[in-house]
Amino acid sequence: MRLTLSTLALGILITQGAMAAGDGTAAVGGGLGGALGNVLGQQIGGSTGAAIGAGVGGAAGGAIAAPKGNKNEAAIGGGLGAAGGSVIGNQLGGSTGSTIGAGLGGAAGGAVGNNLADDDDHHSSGGNSHKHKNKNKNKNKHKNKHD
Repeated sequence: MRLTLSTLALGILITQGAMAAGDGTAAVGGGLGGALGNVLGQQIGGSTGAAIGAGVGGAAGGAIAAPKGNKNEAAIGGGLGAAGGSVIGNQLGGSTGSTIGAGLGGAAGGAVGNNLADDDDHHSSGGNSHKHKNKNKNKNKHKNKHD
């Protein structure tokens, strides 16, 4: 129990630093959240609880640490990566492998989600950039009628 509390406290401190750093921190947040959620979930509900805890923790960590416009994608990536990493890690290395897998999976998922959100922001113009360019084109023509 002491290890869990100290791990949680350290994770909170590191996550706060990651939030202040800006871009690229979704990986750190997703990884830390996934690992911490995994540890807490293991104590509450075994391997199933570990996977659920890792998913929730990875999603929360990814969302908290991601820049403003990337939170949804980083949360989804961090949550899925951490949960998947927890399950795979449990098969390969038991509870320790599960925690390591959740951390690595959450980090990878948070980074990928954050990166995909950045790509969407740079390439979408919505097609409206030149919509009103010539709106007043014909309003200033004068008619030269002489009676």
